[in-house]
Amino acid sequence: MAARKDSLEAFLAAQAGAEAVDLDDVVPLTGGAIQENWLLDVRMHGGPQPGQHQLVLRTDASSGVAVSRSRAEEFALLHAAMGAGVKVPEPLWLCEDPSVLGKTFYIMACAEGTAAPHRLMKEPGLGGDRERLTADLGRELAKIHSITPPRSDLAFLGEPATQPALAAVARYRDYLDSLGALSLPLEWGLRWCERHAPSSSAAVLVHQDFRTGNYMVDSKGLTAVLDWEFCDWGDRLSDIGWFCAKCWRYAHPELEAGGIGSRRAFYSGYEEVWGQAIDPEAVTYWEVMAHLRWAVIALQQGERTLSGDQASLELALTGRIHPPRLEQEILGRTAPALWRAV
Repeated sequence: MAARKDSLEAFLAAQAGAEAVDLDDVVPLTGGAIQENWLLDVRMHGGPQPGQHQLVLRTDASSGVAVSRSRAEEFALLHAAMGAGVKVPEPLWLCEDPSVLGKTFYIMACAEGTAAPHRLMKEPGLGGDRERLTADLGRELAKIHSITPPRSDLAFLGEPATQPALAAVARYRDYLDSLGALSLPLEWGLRWCERHAPSSSAAVLVHQDFRTGNYMVDSKGLTAVLDWEFCDWGDRLSDIGWFCAKCWRYAHPELEAGGIGSRRAFYSGYEEVWGQAIDPEAVTYWEVMAHLRWAVIALQQGERTLSGDQASLELALTGRIHPPRLEQEILGRTAPALWRAV
């Protein structure tokens, strides 16, 4: 980043309409397992917004996963979400000129607060009243789901799958095959999801990683929803199941909504915006799918290190530690005694 300081300053000045921009500090932000995020301390001279500013630069890491959206697509998704009233860091400027940083990136406003799950688990006062925060998260998710196809600004998402659940099963099977990973519990879970797949529903924009760790809070409440790289058209209940899945409750499995609050509060906030009631049994199916998906992603993350693409202890441990726990949860949730007739 230091080697590109001059070109980045020139880009920022041109976009901000400033006479000049000084890049005082560049700090890597932790928490992004797939993309790079950098905190920029900039000083703008002249123009409409002179003075000191904190911005965030988001760009590709040295390796990624196939399903991740490009930075240009993510930039468009942020604009769409902001237009729907979702709390997101304001997307400011997109750069696809490789002469600036050598790869595509975008600049967004810096949201206040923290997204660190360990802090949310250990600091009960963070985020304000937890049941209110949980309900607010339900409302934000429902706002995301208010975005529906067709959308010319989101044409890169393509046509929605007619059977989102079956499409997901096929996709995860392909991922496992491409990794050469043999896991009988995951194959069992995929077959269970295939046999119990729900009927199709109206497609909405699904975030696909809406969970604790991907939103920011300050002392008062929610400030921003982050990480839009996995968005697609899909079943709204898949996002609800992902947020409530046991694997994303961290140190508080008893708090069924993201490890921070009650399922009742989360559903209540969501239903307030949606105007309909959530079917709890239907969400249960998507919680099984959530554990399958996270297991596949964990294996993919581990492969990024094993393949030599990106040396990372965190990625290596992700691929080693998480899958067995997820397999155990999948088997427990799909035991024959729990089956229903199909």
